[in-house]
Amino acid sequence: MLPLDFSAAANISSEAAAAEDDELKIVREYLLSLDPTGSRFAAVLRDTIDQLLNGEATGRYDWKDLRQTEKTHAGSLVEINLHREFNFADGKAMDYQIGGIEVDCKFSQDFGGWMIPPEAIGHLCLLVTADDYASSWSAGLLRIQEDWLNQGSNRDKKLTVKARHRHRISWLWHKAELPENVLLHLPPAIRSQILIKGKNKGQARVIELFRRIQNKPIGRGAVRTAAQQLDYMARLREGTGRARTVLREEGILIAGPYSKHQDIARRLGACVPRRGEFVSFRVAELKPHHANRPSVELDGRSWVLAEPKDQHEPGPRLPRLTGETES
Repeated sequence: MLPLDFSAAANISSEAAAAEDDELKIVREYLLSLDPTGSRFAAVLRDTIDQLLNGEATGRYDWKDLRQTEKTHAGSLVEINLHREFNFADGKAMDYQIGGIEVDCKFSQDFGGWMIPPEAIGHLCLLVTADDYASSWSAGLLRIQEDWLNQGSNRDKKLTVKARHRHRISWLWHKAELPENVLLHLPPAIRSQILIKGKNKGQARVIELFRRIQNKPIGRGAVRTAAQQLDYMARLREGTGRARTVLREEGILIAGPYSKHQDIARRLGACVPRRGEFVSFRVAELKPHHANRPSVELDGRSWVLAEPKDQHEPGPRLPRLTGETES
């Protein structure tokens, strides 16, 4: 994950808010102890957006294609998925108990669009936002006060935080990197070359995805959308006509978020896949003109990350994975 992007003003206001509220400070320190870099939080948000898009069934990759009811449901899914990831205790008045303190969770795709129920006034809220178009997300804590809220006109009387009071939010992570939705950000011409139309084209789409997007993280959501089947991982496994086997003949390897694969990618100088990600990269057998290039031993030969001028040649197998879980 890239370094978190805190503005000086946001950092100062976060420290001031925490210093004035002992419970907020406890919750803040507890959350940061569970997830110091924000990588777990970011993965939950990426998975939740992909869950809503449901690419394996719909072929969707763009938030704009969601129905309004699905967008409304996003807040509930974020709340549930964070609950599962961090195993928070159930709240009595609010969604969670974090460090023994009642905390409500509110999500909005739009920054500042959190809908605060009247019963949250006086309580801490965990305010979360994720923008798939900017590939960024934020999460912060705020003790809700009535005079900091806009008066709502909706039937359930939910309110929003006034813009002039948002500086009071104690940011845990502000404008941090959201794992990229690669299909969304591709040039349309390349995307159309990957997302080949047709019912039985799932395998071809997955192969084209990893052929055209190299040395860059590809999330599970993109693979599911390309495969358009529940057992999308079958498209990646070794076997006649499957992605790893077909692309290896072109020298392209597909590394997953497993320690052995990550180590090989790291030693070659390739992009290293993280949780929920895969990375393809082309290799070439070590030759004299590759002097001083980092190399790895696979299948009894030395390999380097291929340069554009290197001829395509069949590559080696990556190590088999037996009972290994994602790192």
